[in-house]
Amino acid sequence: MDEDQPTAAELVASATEQVPFIVILCEGPDLRLAYVNAATRAMVPGRETVGRTLAEAFADVAGQQWIDMYSGVYRTGTPVTGAEWRATLTVPGGIHELYANFSITPWRDGDGTIRGVIGAGFDVTAIVQARKAAESQADRMRERYEQTRDVVVALQRELLPSGVPVLPGVQVAASYLLANSAQAAGGDWFDVVARADGTVALVVGDVVGHGVTAAGVMGQLRAVLCDRLDSGADPAEALRAADRLARRIGPAHAATVCVAVLEPGGDVRYCTAGHPPPLLLAAGGRADYLEPTGAGPLGTGPATGEFALRPARLEPGDMLLLYTDGILERPGVGLDDSRAELARVAATAAAGKALHTPGDTPAERVCGQSVELLVRATGHRDDITLLAAQRSEPIADLALTLPAELTSLRAARLALADWLARAGATDDDAFTLQHALGELLTNAVEHAFDGELGRADVHLRARLTPAGEIDAEITDHGTWREPARRSIRGRGLALTSQLVDDLTMTPGPAGTVATVRHALCRPVHTPATAAPAPPAVPAESLTVTETGPDSLAVAGAIDAADAAHLRQELLRRGRGGNLPLTVDLSAVTHLASAGVSALHHVAEQHRKQGTTLDLVAADGSPAQQVLALVALPHRAAAPLPR
Repeated sequence: MDEDQPTAAELVASATEQVPFIVILCEGPDLRLAYVNAATRAMVPGRETVGRTLAEAFADVAGQQWIDMYSGVYRTGTPVTGAEWRATLTVPGGIHELYANFSITPWRDGDGTIRGVIGAGFDVTAIVQARKAAESQADRMRERYEQTRDVVVALQRELLPSGVPVLPGVQVAASYLLANSAQAAGGDWFDVVARADGTVALVVGDVVGHGVTAAGVMGQLRAVLCDRLDSGADPAEALRAADRLARRIGPAHAATVCVAVLEPGGDVRYCTAGHPPPLLLAAGGRADYLEPTGAGPLGTGPATGEFALRPARLEPGDMLLLYTDGILERPGVGLDDSRAELARVAATAAAGKALHTPGDTPAERVCGQSVELLVRATGHRDDITLLAAQRSEPIADLALTLPAELTSLRAARLALADWLARAGATDDDAFTLQHALGELLTNAVEHAFDGELGRADVHLRARLTPAGEIDAEITDHGTWREPARRSIRGRGLALTSQLVDDLTMTPGPAGTVATVRHALCRPVHTPATAAPAPPAVPAESLTVTETGPDSLAVAGAIDAADAAHLRQELLRRGRGGNLPLTVDLSAVTHLASAGVSALHHVAEQHRKQGTTLDLVAADGSPAQQVLALVALPHRAAAPLPR
């Protein structure tokens, strides 16, 4: 062989250095970087890589799942792939956002021992951005949404809040993600009720099923709960009213609800009616699930409607996250693992250590990023709703006294803009209020010299009320002049009245007071998965097997498609509830809310006939965990052998 000819290893090294995609080679359990190619180095210019651990060299992506995936591949030897995953990197020019298709595979020695991990990826940012630009051209997703959804989705859009209020002392955010276009709208809902006494009621609920019936029932339950909570009822009283409705309306049976009321001082009272318990995200980074309160789904318990409350507390900076089970019941992920992953991802997003999303509040990061980060890896089979509330310091009132000069208007505008930003107003609301109050200030400046008192100043006061409204007053010391009908001036009041929710002018001998009220709200996050969701794990077929004269064993997944069949089978074999029946659910791999509703219905039939329905589930099995959560009586059997 000619010594001047490069060796095979040299050829491979040269080619790898020149390929236009990302190559990262990590060695050992601490994932120390052995090699990164030119394309990777260009992505993070000036950064030291080789010789450092992956966590040291890429510390800015620590909360974005990448390093965890490399560690998992080294530990298990199982490759991981992904399409169009988003990452944000800190580079000399600021924050760089990219999307990548990637594969992470084990690096093995000749004897098969795992030596390290090989990461390879293609930067597809341009493709993703081009697709997003094309989508946004269809009238900012609204027209696209209206063109591709049927009347059921339009109905649900009207039934659900379009935004959450901006409140003093608490930052609120919400997100909603539909299961998929084929199933259309479902029965998930949320509400934020700001009450006159300064307390805030938070509601998240889930009606069984999808379609127009689920959406309609959801609207009725939501209306009942909102009415009771807005009138000052505690969560138990409001839930008793919803429970009475669920007993009268069949499709509302077994709907689950979580209601929490937050006091201005941080005390919380909550009830979980068959619903997953809230997640408490402490300001220091800890995440803990609150204890369930023991109440069952609506319409399933005693007719008296017992809904016990539990206390909790939010310190300044703490956040309470309410959610529906769609975020937990993701394909291929066990309930325990899913709960732990939600807690970890939500805490990371709350701390601002996940994806970089400028302008979002911590509550908005939790609602938006938790869905994006969790769903993109597994897909999702059900609607997902998240509602977060973080305790914060109430903003002080704005009080300005300005010389009655036109030059004062700019200072007032800047001060108002700063105050509204600190209050949490969106750009649209800030624009509206700046223009409306600017018109009124201009009028006040022009009128300030007309009064007998001779005072040449104007006053602006603004506060954020417990109801989430800006209450602003502008006072001058002039005399009232009726707007001239044909003057080219005097149109400021007409403009202002169209911009804000309410405008009142109160003239008097000492001057004029202009009062403005305008509700602030922030939009609800409606995330879309960053890439087409991976195929869902195929559900195991539902089987019902007779194991004795009065006993059955159920295996497989019980979802919306199979719940009716299960109910019919149990009622047939139990003779409509006239014969006692033992049903072993230990081999059930998935128990959806529709399945819970079916079991509640069968149990009620047995109670009416005076016989027993004995539900059994292996301790720690998916069915046992769900049965415990929804307070459906059952026996916990010995765990299944692994």
